[in-house]
Amino acid sequence: MKPDKSKNELEAAVRSLIQTAMKDRGNDGLRELEDLFTVLLKEVRNREASYYTSGDLDDGPVHRERYRDIVGESTAILRIFRLLDRVADSVVPVLIQGESGTGKELIATAIHRNSSRRDQAFVAENCAAIPETLLESELFGYKRGAFTGADKNKVGLFKVADGSSLFLDEIGDMSLTMQKKLLRVLQDGEIRPVGSNEVFHVDVRIISASNKNLKEMVKRSDFREDLYYRLNTITVTIPPLRDRDEDIPLLVDFFVKRVADEMKVDVVPIDATAMKALQRYKWPGNIRELENEIRRCLALLGDETIIELASLSENIQACA
Repeated sequence: MKPDKSKNELEAAVRSLIQTAMKDRGNDGLRELEDLFTVLLKEVRNREASYYTSGDLDDGPVHRERYRDIVGESTAILRIFRLLDRVADSVVPVLIQGESGTGKELIATAIHRNSSRRDQAFVAENCAAIPETLLESELFGYKRGAFTGADKNKVGLFKVADGSSLFLDEIGDMSLTMQKKLLRVLQDGEIRPVGSNEVFHVDVRIISASNKNLKEMVKRSDFREDLYYRLNTITVTIPPLRDRDEDIPLLVDFFVKRVADEMKVDVVPIDATAMKALQRYKWPGNIRELENEIRRCLALLGDETIIELASLSENIQACA
């Protein structure tokens, strides 16, 4: 396929601009260009996001069957489903924001399963769970002999996810050094394993998530602005459980059935007073905390045939 003429002309214009800036202003000119390109990238991302989110997300059909693993029928959740319907099958990066325990990985998995890459393995990594010294090797791989203990070549997750989706959870915990290396991969589409001179091209769709406010981190210079605009073409914000209490009865029913099946015990109902307390509780741990509460209730139920207010933890009972 022949290179696009307009693309070649654009590249030539950019090179000319850089050369002129270097000749006339040196490093100052390069810094000014970097700032200009950051603004330009931001505008491109905003327009791209506007393209995918144009239209009313509060109304219209929802393809509920695509999101069977996500429990909820609240307005906020249906709005997320409509957004996912529009962006899942594209290749744009998606940033998922939400408190811990709100189900960010479920959303990421749903995006992949409803994309054209669904037949490829979904690859996920928690950036907060791996020390910085190991994260580079985990993402990009390494060559045998690159460091002590590297007794064989290792394929990094970017290579594993080539042609698929890579979910980077808790990306807000990534160091500035690693952010810079990740940005280079997103810009060039190329990775170089640690200790190797060989470069590999990869085609990876990035889905990232954080329980931190990345925009505020950018303002504090704790997160690179250029990387932020690379990652958040589309932002999916998951509301905390306290803001969608109408979904709690559905979630309780789901967890009671699942946990009862795991424990090989009978499914039991929950009385109205107990349910009201569950809906009034603020759930700082969100859905994960609710699941643990149901698990605790069933484990301690004994011969009782219903979950009552007294079956719940004391701090939840106090909300009745």
